[in-house]
Amino acid sequence: MLQRQKRIDVSKPVGLWGAYVIGLAFAFGWTPCIGPILAAILAVAASEQTVTKGASLLAVYSLGLGIPFMIAAFAIEPFAAFLSRFRNYLHRVEQAMGALLVLTGIAFLTGSINQMSVWLLETFPILGKIG
Repeated sequence: MLQRQKRIDVSKPVGLWGAYVIGLAFAFGWTPCIGPILAAILAVAASEQTVTKGASLLAVYSLGLGIPFMIAAFAIEPFAAFLSRFRNYLHRVEQAMGALLVLTGIAFLTGSINQMSVWLLETFPILGKIG
């Protein structure tokens, strides 16, 4: 007798516990990236002359962190519509990105990345003033 596979209905919301678990996973993934930067900003904010200056640093940091999420929240439906139309080409894009990744690895191994960075700095000297 064949067993029927149980299908999960993805259209149903997962509820509060599901949101909590996703939030935990997101926090565990982001902690190593955000923790040191937030610690540095907190240290700089603590050493400011006034509380207002420190709070403004933290506010700008929070805006920089939150605005992309707000944009993503508003853009999710148009992006899903685009993705459904683009799905036929996704395999080709993955192949192209894989080829670029291999070429980048070869460029690192052969030292071509260093030569390319020297060429870029000679061609576009303004790049040397960034950072």
